[in-house]
Amino acid sequence: MNTPHGDVVGLSGSLDRPDDSENAVIDLYRMHVLGLTRLAIVMLGDRATAEDVVQDAFCGLYTHWRRLSDPAKALPYLRSSVLNGCRNHRRRWHRAGREPTGWENAESAESAVLLAEEHRQVLAGLQVLPARQREALVLRFYLELAEPEIAQTMGISQGTVKSTTSRALATLGRILREET
Repeated sequence: MNTPHGDVVGLSGSLDRPDDSENAVIDLYRMHVLGLTRLAIVMLGDRATAEDVVQDAFCGLYTHWRRLSDPAKALPYLRSSVLNGCRNHRRRWHRAGREPTGWENAESAESAVLLAEEHRQVLAGLQVLPARQREALVLRFYLELAEPEIAQTMGISQGTVKSTTSRALATLGRILREET
């Protein structure tokens, strides 16, 4: 918001020009909000909650920007933050006895594409997997991240990424065969 003096009110609320952290977070938001929202939608099955999780991740990044040791680590930080937010929501839903039904109520054009029958089966199968396996598969095949990026995002070793992904694929294959 511009003030009478032409200054910009930044995210911090001060009357000054946007600082580097604000510009960096805005740039990251523009480039990655859609992908991170897709990640959260696949993890949660609920678009509104997914959008909230992503917004919280960006707010957290902005709040902690000065403590970030390397700005190049901002995107992995965001991915980890989104996954942690998804885990927290799933735990809350589980404790409350409310697991999302998710996919039938999706509203966007993107979600409509996901609702094609084969996608619906895969997404339903993903929801049955343990959280770590689901996360590994989504990061690998949906976001197309390399093993080092997955390891960094999930906070596990590359070897654990490989074994978790392998087990997840085997389990998902069994789930999908049982459905047909």
